[in-house]
Amino acid sequence: MRHHKNKPEMKFVKSLGKGTYGSVDLFSYTKQDGTMFYNAVKISDHSQDDNSIKREFRVLKKLRGCQGIVQSFGNSLIQETDSNGKKVYKMAIEYAAGGNLTEFIRVNRKLSDTIVKDFTRMLLQGLVSVHGRGYVHCDLKPENLLLFPRQDQETRLCSHELKISDFGLTIKAGEESVCWETEAPFVGTPLYMSPESVRDGTTVEKTLDLWSLGCVVLEMFLGKHPWLGAGVDDIKSRLLCGKAPEIPESVPCDARKFVEKCFARKAEERGSASELLLHPFLKGEGKVDGDGGGGGERRRVGLRVRKPPSRFEDIAKKSLELKVISSKSSKFKRVLKKPLKVKILPPRPHKI
Repeated sequence: MRHHKNKPEMKFVKSLGKGTYGSVDLFSYTKQDGTMFYNAVKISDHSQDDNSIKREFRVLKKLRGCQGIVQSFGNSLIQETDSNGKKVYKMAIEYAAGGNLTEFIRVNRKLSDTIVKDFTRMLLQGLVSVHGRGYVHCDLKPENLLLFPRQDQETRLCSHELKISDFGLTIKAGEESVCWETEAPFVGTPLYMSPESVRDGTTVEKTLDLWSLGCVVLEMFLGKHPWLGAGVDDIKSRLLCGKAPEIPESVPCDARKFVEKCFARKAEERGSASELLLHPFLKGEGKVDGDGGGGGERRRVGLRVRKPPSRFEDIAKKSLELKVISSKSSKFKRVLKKPLKVKILPPRPHKI
């Protein structure tokens, strides 16, 4: 007799959001043993937007298992028909319980230097994965950066892992984006687009994402959008005139240099995601392993405080050993030609 394992029971929980190309809902899944897990399901609302979710699914399949990338599930998109008889596609992805970076900044306002460095490092690790496979994300912004809470079992402290999501506009490097239009020749979101995004006939290169990265880092430090209050035409005009978002003096020096490198007018001067991982701004905290500095597993850095001995006398009672070096030693003579004088001080009285 053959036994078939039933699929986990799927139940709608709530809507997570709605955008230009569709919506995202949260579903719970209950296994036969009673355990439960959650997945987010991205749904294309209109048939004309099918290309976006199909493109995203193809890219995410190529990026499965990569660090810093939201993971998708299944071998193909789920095709269904809605109540109006229109064809819709669904894609199951990881559920980010921490929301996105936009929400995180709105709640916490200006982020600390440590958090900004940590998030920047994780974002770059994700870009190393994306660029390493020949893709350009083309729409890097806080709203597309998802946070996954992680609790340390020893310290009980909660941190967040950041991952890149929303690959609906992603294309291969060196190609011209199909999303570019004659009247608005840019790809992505105006607040985070690069100077080359507003030039006609420009092909998309990986350095486009690095300009957007600079905008994201600046927003984490300031707690507000770059180009705040400016319209699309105004932003385009400023970019064509060689201007970049202003970097206030309040931004730390090393971070300022990092953002300035991202905002280099000549795209080739921005370097690469792997090179930016080695920038002084990110050195000294955390550790990145793997190819190009971003392909390995990210290790958390923590401080371990050792407990003092139960009694101070445990140390005080241990005898000290004094090693005497002969003055006839050749090594000793090279270091010191004059005899040493040792001054013995009486012990200090113990203060109560």
